[in-house]
Amino acid sequence: MLYWILKRIILGPLLRVLFRPQVEGLENIPEDGPAILASNHLSFSDSIFLPLVLDRRVTFLAKADYFTGTGIKGRLTAFFMRGVGQIPINRSGGKASEAALNSGLAVLERGELLGLYPEGTRSPDSRLYRGRTGVARMALSAGVPVIPVAMIDTDKAQPTGQVVPNIMRIGIRIGEPLDFSRYEGMEGDRFVLRSVTDEIMYELMRLSEQEYVDMYATAMKEKLLTRARNRARQLQEAAKPGKAAPELEEALDAGDRRAPSPWAEDS
Repeated sequence: MLYWILKRIILGPLLRVLFRPQVEGLENIPEDGPAILASNHLSFSDSIFLPLVLDRRVTFLAKADYFTGTGIKGRLTAFFMRGVGQIPINRSGGKASEAALNSGLAVLERGELLGLYPEGTRSPDSRLYRGRTGVARMALSAGVPVIPVAMIDTDKAQPTGQVVPNIMRIGIRIGEPLDFSRYEGMEGDRFVLRSVTDEIMYELMRLSEQEYVDMYATAMKEKLLTRARNRARQLQEAAKPGKAAPELEEALDAGDRRAPSPWAEDS
């Protein structure tokens, strides 16, 4: 109930006026029946804007952290996620992965639309990263089509960590459904799962026009975090009492030379 109240009465009309979403390919969404919407992931608001432009309800598998936050912001987020029917999942792997699969399959068995982010997490730098094979396993297990969806400029409207979004127009491109029925019964073959996932990611790259990076987004985030920690350690060491100012400047310069861009990859 809260889902439709938020969409049609409270948030929906306001967001449509402020962000004027430009949508292409709405005809590719089936009027009924189950399907997976596989989207790139640029911003927290992706899970708000995509359902906003569709007549049908979309249920997303959302990370469990959104449901366990503390403080006013954490409680409001948890209330919102539960209210709109999002399903919490634990992304630690093993049995948690099986539970996530079963939760998604239950949505599809009800004949509904399931929203998934194959990258597994938000892009750290607006590029498209390697897809996780969970989306392929779910599509083959349920025998449903996968509809690629490209979110455009949502990262500019609401960058990571920014609570109040920037008012600007965003875009959504919906591709034609991808049929993987030729792989029926092969959801246990890891080579098939990788092939299906890569086909989905290719369509997302084509629709979004993002640069593709053949590594997982989580690995890139860890890489950037490690680099930031090393830089902070160097600066702390150079700033200790007894260190000359030129030594601090040298440490700063050395860090800049090693990482000319915060998103640059090591060779």
